Amino acid sequence: MATTPKWIMVGGEGPESYNQNSSYQRALLEAAKEKMSEAIKAKLSLDLIYDRFSVADFGCASGPNTFVAVQNIIDAVEDKYRKETGQNPAENIEFQVLFNDFTTNDFNTLFQSLPAGRRYYSAGVPGSFFERVLPKESFHIGVINYAFHFTSKIPKGITDRDSPSWNRDMHCTGFNKAVKKAYLDQYSADAKILLDARADELVPGGLMLLFGSCLRDGVKMSETSKGIVLDAVGASLNDLAQQGVIEQDKVDSFSTPLYFAEESELKQIIEENGRFTIEAFEDIIHAKGEFTLDPKVLAVSCRASFGTFLSQHFGEQVFTKVFDLIEAKLRQELPRLLNAKPGMQYLIVLRKKN
Repeated sequence: MATTPKWIMVGGEGPESYNQNSSYQRALLEAAKEKMSEAIKAKLSLDLIYDRFSVADFGCASGPNTFVAVQNIIDAVEDKYRKETGQNPAENIEFQVLFNDFTTNDFNTLFQSLPAGRRYYSAGVPGSFFERVLPKESFHIGVINYAFHFTSKIPKGITDRDSPSWNRDMHCTGFNKAVKKAYLDQYSADAKILLDARADELVPGGLMLLFGSCLRDGVKMSETSKGIVLDAVGASLNDLAQQGVIEQDKVDSFSTPLYFAEESELKQIIEENGRFTIEAFEDIIHAKGEFTLDPKVLAVSCRASFGTFLSQHFGEQVFTKVFDLIEAKLRQELPRLLNAKPGMQYLIVLRKKN
């Protein structure tokens, strides 16, 4: 089986970069800030806040959302320390922030964009978060922001025409039971590896914060706005195949390492892992709704998020042509987008068992 291309956000700071097109993800952090702060103050032991306090962002991309996430965490930790000890955290605690992503992530843009006046020391930690990337018990709070829906590879059989789980669509639409099972099996295995790695790296009693999207129980991916957008990308690729720009077989063999689990599936995976207790599972009301319904904005956002992954499979020239078609496709899909079933934006707070 071919190696799954790495999902890297478009780097740099240009108009098509993730840096300039990630306001939707940032809005979830802002909407969840109060609940996250409450959870940290209630669930993090004061005994863990001393001298050096480490925060780690897994799947940080190239900014700027990672800076919002880690600053929100530091603000909550400092506030808890100040209220419970009466002391100034700036005089007693040094914060370290560890930024993790693939080796091919645009760390240059990330570190060039570090906020002025930040109250922490920073370091890059290259590597896949599906494996250990840090020494044991080396951080106190970790965060994964809009990255807990990835799989480490395309599930077995998905791109095999002779397999009962062969999937001609580019993602798990939810309508084919064999395809859904293949994705869920792969996702469950990967989530276990990810959670085990974080549990090894996290200090006892430390917290993992998961921000992201999942499906409400019984809802299929292609019934949601995110699924409709993915279907539009697939339809654009099929148009190019019909025009002879790319081979149909190349389109049919293209799949994404994404699985948006149902709420109950997420809870079951975490509980069966056994390394954490679920301290909070919050349904966050997103300030921008489930998805912006402006086709132009959606197309640019898709380019920032999907562009590098698509270009690895089809090449730069095809990648450009695909995104020339997507905006028109999304305009055609506006009625479906307006009537899409809602997904769920979540904040999950996990505490490592001692």
